[in-house]
Amino acid sequence: MRRPDSHRFPFRPTLPALAAATLLIALVPVGATASAAPGGAGLEITSGPFAEADGHTHRDIDNRRGSAAPDARQRGLATRQDPSVRWNRLGTPHALGPAETPLAQGLPKNPEQTARQYLIENNDLFGLDEASVGAMKTVLVRDIGAGAVVTLQQVFGDLPAGHDGLVTVAVTNGTVLSVSSSLSRDTSAPAAATLTSEQAYAAALADAGLTAEQLTSHAVREVAVPTPLDGVRSAYEVTLIAAGTDEPAAFTTYVDGIDGTVLIREDLVDFDSDNPSWAVFPAAPRPGNPAPDNRERWCADAAPDCDSAYRDPASGQAWDIDLTTGEPTFTTSGNSAATVRAWGGGTPSIPATTSPDRTYEYAFTDQWHAARCNPEVFTSAQRNDDDAAMANLFAMHNRMHDWSYHLGFTEATWNLQAVNLTPEGLGGDAEQGRAQQGAISGNRNNANQGTPRDGLPPTTNMYLWQPVAGGPYPPCVDGDYDMTVIGHEYTHAITNRMIAGPNSGIGGHQGGSMGESWSDLLAAEYLFQNGLRAPGETPFVTGGYVTGNLVSGIRNYDLSRSPLNYSDVGYNTGGPAVHADGEIWGATNHRIRTAFVKRYGLGTPQIQLDCAQGRRDADECPGNRRWSQLVFDSFLLQAASQVSMLDMRDNMLTADLLRFGGANQELIWAEFARSGMGRDAVTNGAGDTDPTPSFASPHGRNAQVTLAGRGQSKDAAIRLYVGAYEARATPIADTDPATELGANFELVPGKYELLAVAPGFGHERFEVTARAGVPLKLNLALDRNLASIASGAVVSGDGLNLEQIADDTEATNWASRDGVAGRRITVDLAGNGPQLVSKVNVSAMLRPAITGDADAGSQNALSALRSFKVLACNGLLRDCTDQANFRTVYVSRSDAFPGGAYRPYTRDINLRSFTIFPTIATHVQIEVVDSQCTGGPHYAGEQDDDPRTQTDCATASPSRDQVRISEFQVFTK
Repeated sequence: MRRPDSHRFPFRPTLPALAAATLLIALVPVGATASAAPGGAGLEITSGPFAEADGHTHRDIDNRRGSAAPDARQRGLATRQDPSVRWNRLGTPHALGPAETPLAQGLPKNPEQTARQYLIENNDLFGLDEASVGAMKTVLVRDIGAGAVVTLQQVFGDLPAGHDGLVTVAVTNGTVLSVSSSLSRDTSAPAAATLTSEQAYAAALADAGLTAEQLTSHAVREVAVPTPLDGVRSAYEVTLIAAGTDEPAAFTTYVDGIDGTVLIREDLVDFDSDNPSWAVFPAAPRPGNPAPDNRERWCADAAPDCDSAYRDPASGQAWDIDLTTGEPTFTTSGNSAATVRAWGGGTPSIPATTSPDRTYEYAFTDQWHAARCNPEVFTSAQRNDDDAAMANLFAMHNRMHDWSYHLGFTEATWNLQAVNLTPEGLGGDAEQGRAQQGAISGNRNNANQGTPRDGLPPTTNMYLWQPVAGGPYPPCVDGDYDMTVIGHEYTHAITNRMIAGPNSGIGGHQGGSMGESWSDLLAAEYLFQNGLRAPGETPFVTGGYVTGNLVSGIRNYDLSRSPLNYSDVGYNTGGPAVHADGEIWGATNHRIRTAFVKRYGLGTPQIQLDCAQGRRDADECPGNRRWSQLVFDSFLLQAASQVSMLDMRDNMLTADLLRFGGANQELIWAEFARSGMGRDAVTNGAGDTDPTPSFASPHGRNAQVTLAGRGQSKDAAIRLYVGAYEARATPIADTDPATELGANFELVPGKYELLAVAPGFGHERFEVTARAGVPLKLNLALDRNLASIASGAVVSGDGLNLEQIADDTEATNWASRDGVAGRRITVDLAGNGPQLVSKVNVSAMLRPAITGDADAGSQNALSALRSFKVLACNGLLRDCTDQANFRTVYVSRSDAFPGGAYRPYTRDINLRSFTIFPTIATHVQIEVVDSQCTGGPHYAGEQDDDPRTQTDCATASPSRDQVRISEFQVFTK
């Protein structure tokens, strides 16, 4: 067994442990007793989980005219196969077999081929020619013992059959045992609908006797409905779920797309009382103090008072069924997930309070948030909403199981189930959810997933979130309600199981980085495809709820707004890190996803939902679903656990060849090239943190680019970077004859942000547009950095590593460790005599700790610069050794380096340019006003009511005395 990998979010502070507490929790099961009806011979169940809904009369109708009787030839053919044949209204056998002899033998061994060949060879019986059979959709191929059941669906023109049009064939080893069918002999394409979906919706409402105000939800999609005598009709399938009516009301109605008549109405209300339900936040709670209880009610079966209905796609059972017994567990345990509260601190791990009626709708008071992280909640009667948290985590794990099942994470690919219903995989490994992990022990601000080999249960730990002085500053919230985090952790199990077989998982820095990225991407994609939205400015923010940061959540960038590319591996403030470098793969895949959406569209919300729930094939789905399918396919193409981003690039391309016949090769290559993983990219394996980027596509007419210096920088050794970062990034070209890199490179067509850096010239950002086949000459006239030691500047002042503030690179930095406000660095500017100063570049970038360095202490993000002043002195007129002769020429905004909610991000402290009033000077100073710790409003003051901790950074954190600046550059223009 390989060591279970623990995939964590950044930061894992531990609060001081609480004194031992004894919790006495009484779990008293409450149930109803069924008794014999007075005076009756039978048993009347009047209450409890098996009570029937009284007084409900089904309102099913089928308005299609007549029946299509089989002709004599059909009858004779059917009778030879099975004398007891029964016929449907559409003129084909309703049921054939099982009979004394098989219906057919000697067919292809593949189950689906058996079924299709049987239909083709029985064209005279079913009325389906080879083309019609070939067009049928595969609904199900499921092994049962030595045989299989195959279900196929008719397609009429471009429309799938909505009602009827199905055939189920039981086969074994090329033999057909039985057939059940609602097939239509008429296979023609219907006339196009002339009504709109809105008109069909109105007709269905009128037919049901409902108003739009009475509905909790509705859905409309275009289908085909075969009729016995009037041919195949274009129709709309309209599903209505109502609330507030005198009795339950839910219908699926098929409305004729041309004349608006109701062809069929199906009453969906059967027996609602034996229908387990869960109260859940589908994505995350809404903001509030306390958060409003806007949970939805999810049920196993559709019902008027249920917002959504879900069953396990593998078993067809409700989530709380124990498949070893076939009975409900009455708590947060089932075939795909088992969830407990895991507070630690000597308390037992327990499942949710037993619910004999299977109504897992526990009270939610948002106690942790309302109490501002006060640990008294753990001994309160509400127990920190632990039941609600467990129910939510349990439901979300089941949803990830079900969604990923339709994308290929099944028993055959080593998914997470206690009991496998097919011979593939080992089973015995349902996801183990641990809600409020370590709550009493003081573990906070984390989430992790451990995934052992197939057959051993993986575990997700979800934590409470709480501000920590000098660490992250999240709100007091429970991670068990944030689906972007839950989905992230579950996806680690998916990738570790599907990549390199069931026993290996993912290895190497680039592999681990992609693991984090896939988790962010697929958690967001699950929500998107299911029409859900987590807190965040866009749908692609991970951890917006738990961090309180709606711009980028827990990451440096929102997936959809990231400038990162393959040259940026290692860009983060602390150097290479799987979470930060994973954002490179995330940005790349979002670009590919966007290109797929541009080509194939997003479809309608109903189409998205149909695809998410496996009701459409990938090649019938919108672009985002096609992309996610290729991602899952690519996992299975990777045999080695040590995997690089270029390996997975190639797997994505191969997956497209397999699934879509290579229809998207140029598109995929173009986006990989724009992300630095183009034709000539090179890596030294999965552990490489300094790969060679390439922005050229083998398919596109790339722009040939030449870099050169001119003016003052004509002979400078200019390094050119694609993207926003220089420190620890890899340049794409340079003008230094001492290197092998060279000044020529290629760009696939598109817009690029470029960064030019040179000793003595600092940093300059600019944008270019590369056009197909058009040469591009970058003749850069860089302005001299008057504060650069390479230009002759001299640095003095407070703190450590003085010259590192003037060395033209963000890979090093100056530090003060004995105070913040008022710390100054003075630069005697390069040149002979006074200089005109009009602009400064400043960077607060951090760097990894260096052993033996005078500043070997940790580079905490809260010690980065936040605001500053610039002072100047003209030595031609005054003595610049006297501080009194310096005057302030610029005062930055208080958020010059903003540092948002939760923590300062790498994007916040990267190099920025500031225009100052033109000033003549020989000496320029930068003076610290505030660090992130001392000046950031998000990190100031007491932010919780936990008596064990203090949260004010400026008084309770070692960062209060530390500040760092990476670069101070001064320019004439």
